[in-house]
Amino acid sequence: MAELKEARVPDIGDDKDVPVIELLVQPGDVVKKDQGLVTLESDKATMEVPAPFDGIVRELKVKVGDELSEGSVVALIEPAVAAAAPPPAKPAAAPAPAPAPAAAPAPAAVARPESAAPAPAPAPAKPAEAPRAASAEAPSRSSPPVSFDADALMPAKVPHASPAVRLFARELGVDLSQVTGSARAGRISKEDVQAFVKSALAGGGAPRATGGGGGLDLIPWPKVDFAKFGPVESKPLSRIQKLSGANLARNWAMIPHVTQFDDADITEMEAFRKKLGEENKDTKVTPLVFLIKAAVAALKKYPAFNASLDGDNLVLKKYFHIGIAVDTPDGLVVPVIRDADRKGLLELAKELGEISAKARDKKLTSADMQGGCFSISSLGGIGGTAFTPIINAPEVAILGVSRSAMKPVWNGKDFDARLMLPLSLSYDHRVIDGAAAARFTAYLAQVLGDLRRLLL
Repeated sequence: MAELKEARVPDIGDDKDVPVIELLVQPGDVVKKDQGLVTLESDKATMEVPAPFDGIVRELKVKVGDELSEGSVVALIEPAVAAAAPPPAKPAAAPAPAPAPAAAPAPAAVARPESAAPAPAPAPAKPAEAPRAASAEAPSRSSPPVSFDADALMPAKVPHASPAVRLFARELGVDLSQVTGSARAGRISKEDVQAFVKSALAGGGAPRATGGGGGLDLIPWPKVDFAKFGPVESKPLSRIQKLSGANLARNWAMIPHVTQFDDADITEMEAFRKKLGEENKDTKVTPLVFLIKAAVAALKKYPAFNASLDGDNLVLKKYFHIGIAVDTPDGLVVPVIRDADRKGLLELAKELGEISAKARDKKLTSADMQGGCFSISSLGGIGGTAFTPIINAPEVAILGVSRSAMKPVWNGKDFDARLMLPLSLSYDHRVIDGAAAARFTAYLAQVLGDLRRLLL
């Protein structure tokens, strides 16, 4: 056998000791360059460790549950050229043909159902099956109400757990604020949730807050046998949908959202954009590029929007990393364009195209989605007049953009036909008040209406 080469964990940003949640290949599998070998899940994202070259997997060095960091060895792979060449001494002893690539597990971890994750311990099996029980059994096996207390909504008091653990806890009806984490830095693991359930079944669970004390008791999610009313089809959510769904539910419940609406006159901007596109046919210049530059200018003028809550402190950031919501077949992801204040329109346009393609090809890493200061969600290419985007914690604001339309605008003497762009700014009311939000969107509209303001 030829010399084997190591496949290691690439740069994954600041993440360390990230657990392996799924093995995508087995020894003997034929892999192509960039094909996923294992899936890692951090607190922020799920990512694959890609094969660095074509070849045959000869040995896996990890198992589900192992914690890896940048540079950790994942597998030993025999390069494709070496694998194809028969040994000179004993041709008959050449390795048996590897299984066809089609038999290998699908490389896209986000498309795999949650059932691929390790099964929970046997003890809490009965509670875990409760959400899937028949409707006739729902009254006796429904999840208990989850109590939300106003004081517990501050970031410093949010239970430290990964999205997968939060999903697992919700399926069992467990309030994570009552669970003590045993992992590093007090992080709550699945084992901690299972131990809490065992204690509750044995009569030792902590009591839940009940109404009257300022908390909100949520009744169980309704259980309905939809097949009674007509034909149905059940499809599992993608991994991205599960993770983003948990984050969105948390952000909506924990952040007091308010949305400010405004319109920006982009008639001149659109004319300039088209001219710029004609002069640079190799680069697609979209309106989103101008929105990024305008957002940076607004963040500089109103620094409270470029901040994050940290307990009782407000962290004001001196850098400008802009998150861009990208729609993919498996769900919504938000890659980050770094140092947007230091880049020109054409450079931003090129980077935006590259990172959007990377998102749709499922090649984003955790590092690609970290460090955002402010997010933009654009539905202008689809339609709509306004919407309420959900803030991407720990950010304090997000800008939603809808489809532009020609509208009559009074210029003091008569009506002019102008191209107007609807803006929807959702903001965290704990940090930003309504007057500041109105000033922010008004300034943003001014910049988009007169790009010369970017030079000020």
